[in-house]
Amino acid sequence: MRALVITASLRASAGIYEDKSGKLLAELLVEAGCDVDGPRVVPDGEPVEAALRSGVAEGYDVIVTTGGTGLTPADLTPEMTARVLDREIPGIAEAIRQANRDRVPTSVLSRGLAGQAARTLIVNLPGSSGGVRDGMAVLAPVLRHAVDQIRGGDHPR
Repeated sequence: MRALVITASLRASAGIYEDKSGKLLAELLVEAGCDVDGPRVVPDGEPVEAALRSGVAEGYDVIVTTGGTGLTPADLTPEMTARVLDREIPGIAEAIRQANRDRVPTSVLSRGLAGQAARTLIVNLPGSSGGVRDGMAVLAPVLRHAVDQIRGGDHPR
């Protein structure tokens, strides 16, 4: 599986601080069996949409974003993702929000989406390292099956 990591961060894209969550996400995707490119660090907003569209056009099986899923006015990753998706896969995003809700009550404030654009699975994860770990704990076990289904595969028997 070819995967692309996109980090949505105004400050990391400006060089104000290092992108740690994108690097961690790339490592976790490798552990999940992916060949990974990125992270591509872009400011939140329309550059996220452009990066997603580019990744879909490049034929990635999976694109996972980190950052831009919160409630601040600059957090626009879900809106940009919605512009790219052909159809949502709400169960993934719901499971990610609920994964560690008891330990991190604010996880329910993440507005991340998951869905399909052409033959690419796109998943938004929060911008924190903990949010990336929690999200990948949900995503990794279903990743290969989701990609296989998007490619037209049947359910395993």
